[in-house]
Amino acid sequence: MENPLEQFEIKKLFPWQVGNVDLSFTNSSLCMIVTVSVIVLSLLLALRKSAIVPTKGQAFAESIYDFIQGMIGETLGHEGVKFVSFIFTLFTFIAVGNMLGLLPYSFTFTSHIAAVGTLSLFCLLLNIYFGIKHRGLGYFRTFFPEGLPIFMAPLIIPVETLSLLAKPFSLTIRLAVNMSVGHIMLEVLGTFIMAMGLFGFIPLVADMCIIMFELFVTLLQAYIYTTLSCVYLSQAISDEE
Repeated sequence: MENPLEQFEIKKLFPWQVGNVDLSFTNSSLCMIVTVSVIVLSLLLALRKSAIVPTKGQAFAESIYDFIQGMIGETLGHEGVKFVSFIFTLFTFIAVGNMLGLLPYSFTFTSHIAAVGTLSLFCLLLNIYFGIKHRGLGYFRTFFPEGLPIFMAPLIIPVETLSLLAKPFSLTIRLAVNMSVGHIMLEVLGTFIMAMGLFGFIPLVADMCIIMFELFVTLLQAYIYTTLSCVYLSQAISDEE
């Protein structure tokens, strides 16, 4: 049986080494560029002829935008208006990247901890930046809420710091593991289809069902990742301690 983990292997398409730093262009990099290109081109085509009575493409693009606005309204409230562009980009990047990873000979960069972890770390730094910008030095009250006795500081501050650092970790592991497990199952069943010959229709049916389920999971995981990012951002800029 073919190793189902081979599909997650990073392959260098254009090797480039600068000293001890590897800056090679890989299949993961290519799929990220393809993902961004698909999003941009799709939106340009959908909105090229904007009208009061929307076309199907325009209606679809606007429905995604309305969906993101609703998500932001539920988590960030009126303060979230300024973050619509970022949240919209975050959701579409993850969702389209997940879906493109289901195509044959494609690569699911959202299954890699390095790629998703970098995105999660960026979200964390963004939360800290806007938290300080919105609340000033009051942001650091997050690590030691007002009203607690000072002798508890050695306990509370490390716990709150770990809690903050755990947020990008949980986002990363949740998305990467869910994407990896589904693709491994598809690869294993695909191997059975080839091995069983005429009786391969049995795993084929199961494979088709898993593909449909995986399509749902790709969108669900993008939604969960984006929603939690909104919640964490809301906690950072909230004046409530």
